Amino acid sequence: MHYRRLGRSGLKVSEISLGAWITFGGQVDVGKASNLIVAAYDQGVNYFDNADVYANGEAESIMGKAIKGLPREALVLSSKVFWPTMPGPNGRGLSRKHILESINASLQRLGTDYVDLYFCHRFDPDTPVEEVVQTMNILIQQGKILYWGVSEWQAAQVMQAYAAAGQYGLIPPTVEQPQYNMFHRRRVELELAPICKEYGLGLVTWSPLYYGILSGKYNDGIPEGSRASLTDMAWVRDNITPERIGIVRQLTALARELEITTAQLAIAWLLRRKEVSSVITGATRMEQLDENLGAAAAEELLTEETLEKIEQILGNAPEMEE
Repeated sequence: MHYRRLGRSGLKVSEISLGAWITFGGQVDVGKASNLIVAAYDQGVNYFDNADVYANGEAESIMGKAIKGLPREALVLSSKVFWPTMPGPNGRGLSRKHILESINASLQRLGTDYVDLYFCHRFDPDTPVEEVVQTMNILIQQGKILYWGVSEWQAAQVMQAYAAAGQYGLIPPTVEQPQYNMFHRRRVELELAPICKEYGLGLVTWSPLYYGILSGKYNDGIPEGSRASLTDMAWVRDNITPERIGIVRQLTALARELEITTAQLAIAWLLRRKEVSSVITGATRMEQLDENLGAAAAEELLTEETLEKIEQILGNAPEMEE
């Protein structure tokens, strides 16, 4: 496993990490989560991503139990705040009240005194950016978080946070967590990359396999027991289109030539970008975890010729951004 600096900070994170979204508290119980986390840690993963809203807080509780046997100082844990998790009009958003109450609840569920990374899960138009930056600075001073970041913020919104931090002498965001994959790339490559270069913002990206589609497992239909086969995952099925499957089939053929899996090709393709500090992966089975982590070694197979072939394949895709 290789480790990359989180932007210009001194914090180092594994270039492939394990996240709890969808899986922990849904498809993965405490026992499976513990096995996955320990196995990932044994293979060099140190960054584990979470959020207060995942499985209504259950994902944090499960992760808290799963990490009990691991050295806390060796882990980089993250959580997020924004979505409704508490009753009343102040039970959501990025007000100082909701942030302070949310971090305390997250720490209790995770069973730790601090998280290494704390994300503003979305931009809150109802809260001044200055209030958000000041509140994150307070949490750093209290030792409840070590670094803070944002998730799915527009480039202009990130710049507002930098401006507020500079104006008041506060700590700016260190990291952004955007969706980034072969089907969803414009915002990272065109909008966020310049900020990363100028300000040293790090990126930890989510959905590297585009809800599993880029793994190739839907190339010949929806397998029984897959995420898309579940009754509450209609939104995944909606994203499985003939155009996307046609492209993934071409990527699968290329991956076979390289003697790697389609998922490993998709993850290794993300690692080519030096702005990316870590690619957050998900897994419900040990085989998936091992396959995803194997992408770290696959990165060296992506020659200029191979990258050009990938661009030609993706160049045939219709516009797939949101």
